[in-house]
Amino acid sequence: MSSSASKLDLAARAAWMYYVAGNTQNEIAERLGISRQMAQRMVAYAADANLVKVQITHPVSSCLELAQGLQARYGLEVCHVVPGAGGAGNPNESQEVQQMLAVAGAEVMEQYLSSEAPLVVNVGSGRTLKAAIERLSELERPQHQIVSMIGAFASDGSANRYDVALQAAEKLGARFYLLPAPRVAESERDRQQWCNHRAYKIVTGLAERADVTFLGIGTIALQGAMHEDGFIDDEEVADLQRQGAVGEMICHAFDIDGVMLPSSLAARVTTPPLAQAPQRPVIALSGGSKKADAVRAALRGGWLTGLVTDETCARHALQD
Repeated sequence: MSSSASKLDLAARAAWMYYVAGNTQNEIAERLGISRQMAQRMVAYAADANLVKVQITHPVSSCLELAQGLQARYGLEVCHVVPGAGGAGNPNESQEVQQMLAVAGAEVMEQYLSSEAPLVVNVGSGRTLKAAIERLSELERPQHQIVSMIGAFASDGSANRYDVALQAAEKLGARFYLLPAPRVAESERDRQQWCNHRAYKIVTGLAERADVTFLGIGTIALQGAMHEDGFIDDEEVADLQRQGAVGEMICHAFDIDGVMLPSSLAARVTTPPLAQAPQRPVIALSGGSKKADAVRAALRGGWLTGLVTDETCARHALQD
C-alpha cells in the first residue's frame, strides 16, 4: 500500500471515530496508536480530502431549506420556518404551531427591539403575534415608540382583545400610540369622520414613518379571527369569499394573488393601508394548515419583507 493510500486509510478511520462514533481526539490517538496531534491532523485531513460529508437529519434542517427557498422566491430579507405539527389531522395543530411561532417570532422581534437607537414600531394584531409578545424579554427601551395599526375598539365600544401593541409597549417601557377609531366603522361616511380626526392623523402619520412593522395574517372564513371577534358577520364572510378573498392583514382583505379587494369592508376599515414592496421591514407571524392559502397570497402580493411561519405554509408557498 502506498504512503498516500495508507494516510487516507488512517484519516478515514480517525474521521469515522470522531464524527460517527463520537470519540475524542485523545481516544482516537490511544486506539490508533498515534499521538493526539497526529489524530487531530488526520481528522482535519479527512475533511480536506472530502472524505467527510455532513448530513443533518434533524427536522430543523428541512426548515432551514424551506426558509432559504422562501427567501429566494419571494425576496424576503428575514425568514424563519418552524417544524409542522401534523397538519389539519392534528386537532391541536393550531395551538402547537402557535407556540412554536411565538418562540421564533419573539426571537426575531427582539433582534429589532433590542436596538439602542430610537425606533418607531408598528404592531398589528392577532393571536400568534400576541403569543410572541408575551414571550418577549423585559427590555428597557423607553426611547422606542409603539404604534397600534388597528382601531382600538369595536363599533359597540368594546375593546379588541388582540390589539397587542400596548402589551409590547409595556414590555419595553416605551411610549404607546393607539389608533383612536373603531376597527371597522359602521359606514363609509362614519369611517371618513373617524379618519379625518386630528388625533387619528397624528398616529397614522407616525405609522407611516415606522422603522419596522410586525403583524399577523388572518383568514377570511367562518371562525376566522375577524368573524370570531365579531368584526364581520356570516353574510360579509360569504360576500368576501365570493369576491375571492382568502386572507387579511390588519383587516385589509386580499385574494389568492395577494391583490387587495375593493370591498364594502375595505370602505369601512380604519386601519392604515399597507405599502406594496415596502422599503422598511414588514414581518408577519402566521402558520398552520388553515392559513396556508392566506400566507402564500400575502407573499405573492409582495406585502412582506419577512415571515415567521411553519413547514406546512412554507411548502404550500413553494409549490407553484
